[in-house]
Amino acid sequence: MASLKQLKTQFLEYIEIEKGRSLKTVENYDRYLTRFLNFTKNDNPVNITDTMVREFRLWLNRQSTGNNRATGETLSKKTQNYYLIALRAFLKYLARQEVKSMPAERIELAKVSERTLDLITHEELNRLLNSPKGTDLKDLRDKAILELLFSTGLRVSELCSLTADIDLKSDELSIRGKGGKVRVVFISPEAKKAVKNYLSARKDMSDALFVQVENNISKKAKNKENKNASPLTKRSVERIVKQHAILAGISKKVTPHVMRHMFATDLLGNGADLRSVQAILGHANIGTTQIYTHVTDKHLRDIHKKFHNKK
Repeated sequence: MASLKQLKTQFLEYIEIEKGRSLKTVENYDRYLTRFLNFTKNDNPVNITDTMVREFRLWLNRQSTGNNRATGETLSKKTQNYYLIALRAFLKYLARQEVKSMPAERIELAKVSERTLDLITHEELNRLLNSPKGTDLKDLRDKAILELLFSTGLRVSELCSLTADIDLKSDELSIRGKGGKVRVVFISPEAKKAVKNYLSARKDMSDALFVQVENNISKKAKNKENKNASPLTKRSVERIVKQHAILAGISKKVTPHVMRHMFATDLLGNGADLRSVQAILGHANIGTTQIYTHVTDKHLRDIHKKFHNKK
């Protein structure tokens, strides 16, 4: 019989090739399962028991986070659940391969507190979108990034994957998101204009839509086409959004994902149905989209105001 380490390798290959999971997901599952196997010191699938899993959960619950050892802060319930989700998926795979082990259904996820949204006001959003005011390449690029994030609700990784041959004649754009799933997003006139202005100012030959812009370059270099302009990374886009939030006088933490939250709440607040927003955001589960209804159900607030405590 194959060892647990061998079965883990087979499982990771299975989710990458047959299930089409991203390399990042495979990498995360590998880390979670390796930690479980190292803790249990067990290499036989038959020996995975309720007791073993419970002991692992107790151990996880007492682990300090990497950056907060001094404060004694432990792993969040949400992070602990990632380990359990990976273990359940592995056990389901073993069952499909007719390898005797503990049934995946016996593992229950820890209850987590209801997720809260990081949001900014519409007035703050407008200040953020209008923060890049210049006509230089950097400001034109940053303006295009901010407008496109709010117009489409793209994940930062999806934004970074866009190419310079983007079709701006159309109001829609096909995006390959999580799990390789393709969906359609829509570009507002403001975002389209911002991207056009940015592209018309570009002198490089990079295929990427958003590229690094050098701050201090000579006139000679400015007039020369730079064929090696580097694409922006996710971290770079996060820094750009943060920088403009500070310039706009916003004290809250603002990230590309906050822009995605604002996009979703804006749609729902203006009457869009949940299923449509789910499709545009690329959520596999509508439960993920439902979090936005807590802050956008203007209709119910109006009903309450109109009919509650009337004398």
